[in-house]
Formats: sequence, C-alpha cells, structure tokens
Amino acid sequence: MRIGLVGYGHGGRFFHAPLISSLPGATFAGVVTRSAERRQLLAAEYPGVPAFDSIGQLVEAGVDVLVISTPLKGRPALVLDGLEHGVMVVSDKPFAADAQQAQTLITMAERQGVRLSVYQNRRWDSDFLTVRKLIESGALGQVTRFESRVERYSPQSVNNGSGGGFLRDLGSHLVDQALLLFGPVSRVYGELDYLEKGQTYDNGFFVSLTHASGVISHLGGSCLQNTPGPRFRVTGTQGCYSVDGLDGQEAQALAGLSPKSAGERWGVEEHRRWGWFEQGEIRERVPSERGCWNQFYLQLQTALHNGGPLPVEARDALAATRVLDAARLSAERGQVIDLPAFEAVGTNLE
Repeated sequence: MRIGLVGYGHGGRFFHAPLISSLPGATFAGVVTRSAERRQLLAAEYPGVPAFDSIGQLVEAGVDVLVISTPLKGRPALVLDGLEHGVMVVSDKPFAADAQQAQTLITMAERQGVRLSVYQNRRWDSDFLTVRKLIESGALGQVTRFESRVERYSPQSVNNGSGGGFLRDLGSHLVDQALLLFGPVSRVYGELDYLEKGQTYDNGFFVSLTHASGVISHLGGSCLQNTPGPRFRVTGTQGCYSVDGLDGQEAQALAGLSPKSAGERWGVEEHRRWGWFEQGEIRERVPSERGCWNQFYLQLQTALHNGGPLPVEARDALAATRVLDAARLSAERGQVIDLPAFEAVGTNLE
C-alpha cells in the first residue's frame, strides 16, 4: 500500500508520518508541502521520501491512500481534491467546520465511488481501550454517567484557529468516544469559554449529552486549566473507574519515537499511571491496556486489501459533527438542544 501525506506541520509530522513509516507492507510515498523549512525537515527525518507541490503530482507518482493533515480552514477543499482524483482519502480531525460541510464531503466520496475515513486516533488510546474493556466485561455494571475531559495549561493555544476552536478540535475526539460507547444522543447542552470578549475561537468547553440509552456524558476541555481533573471517570451500578493524565502515545510521538523505533514499549503505560476501580471501601489498580494508534493504519490497510470496514467511517464523524454543532448552538442560546429536531431543521431550530 502506497500512502501519501498532505501537510507536514504538527499533525502530519508527529501524528501521521511516524505511523505511516512504521506500517509493515506499506510505502511512505511522499508529502505535499511547499514550505522550504518543512521540506528540509522531511528530508532529514525521512530520507528518500519525496516532497510534492500538489495532490495531483503526488497522485501521478502513485498512491493508494491520501492522508490530509492541514489546518481545518483549507482542509475540506484538499479532501475534495483527493476524492476528485479517485483516491481513498483519510481526513484529519475535526472532519469539517459543520455538518453541512461534512455531508458535502461524504456525498462527493459516494459520487466518486471512493472510500473516505477520518483519523480518530484516540479510539486507540490506552485509557479509552481500558474503559471499553471494563464496560464490555460488565465490571462496572450498568453505566449511568460518563465523564471525559482533557485539560491542560497551554496559554499559547488560546485563540488557535487551526482546529476551529477547542470544542471543534478536541471535542471531536471526546464526542466520538462517547458515541462509540453509548450510541446516539437525544439532547445536548454546551458552554464555551473565551479568555476575552470578541475572541474568535473558544479555549475551553463543557458539553452534556443525554444518550438515547439513558447514559449521561459530561465532556470537557481547556487549554487554561492549571489543575486538570481525571481524564475519565465512569460511574456504574457496580463501581467506578477513574484515571488521571493523558495517554502516553502523544508524548512518545513528540519525542521522535514511532511504533517501529519504540517496539514493545510503544503505547505501554507505567504502573504508576494506571487507573483505579473503586466501590465503597474497595480500591484497586486497573492495569491499562496498551495504546495502539497504529491500529488505525493496520485496519485501513486491511480495508483497502479486502474491502472490509474502515477503521472510522465518515458517517461516524458526521454524527459527531452534528453533536458539536448542537453544542455550539446551545452555548450561543443558553438552552438545551433537542438533537433529533436540530438535525431535522438545522441551525434554524427555534
């Protein structure tokens, strides 16, 4: 499988290139970037991987999959360009600026007969995999409340528009995880944080989801939080699981490691970073599952070769985008949004 990457900024360089170059039986076919600085980085970090000026040039050189990892504002046009060239496309997250834009991309993929996936890599975070295992095994009983947050102190991220704001960017992961665990949502309530009046992009959010299954999800994120809360706290009728900190794969990637170079150490969480199961006076450590972002590309490879399911379906990302749209509308209006009604009439909901 020949994989081409469009964009060699933070996302392309650290969250895609290490995984693509580690994939057995695949070729890192090239990168589209016109930046002289990024071309120098590419040559130093992946000697022999060519740089291209356009998607057309990269497709002409021969690729089976295009991965689009650029800022949100210009990304949909690049996704459409890739689809029009008849090549399978992986879009970075957030998938789109709103549900209408997301639907346009999906419609084009269907019209072209081309497969489209979205890089929701945090489905393979160590802590999330552990949560899934506990829920599916019945260890927590019937889950009643799911709390998920990513909070950091990173002032340089304030008003960063590359991902369309903190809700759109980080929230796309948290909503995707909640939908994967507990299914469709019936009601949405949202709050957005801004450092100062008139700021274009939010730097924090709180979203409450009422799932059709009855589970309540509380999701939150901030880049100005000095005291982060638990990454997950999952409450069930038979106990509660909580874990602090963030999955270690991001830190490994930023340190220049990859699944290939780190080997068996990739995605493994130290004992001190494991979470806790608690019920009354019982408090026990829960071994963390091994994180495996590389599973996205391994499953993509299987889907391409055998025609099986994609690791993330574009329609899953569309569902998450609709929830994010409703959360933003809720924050603007200060009211709970009934999601089925919102989906029926869009942002004109009264």
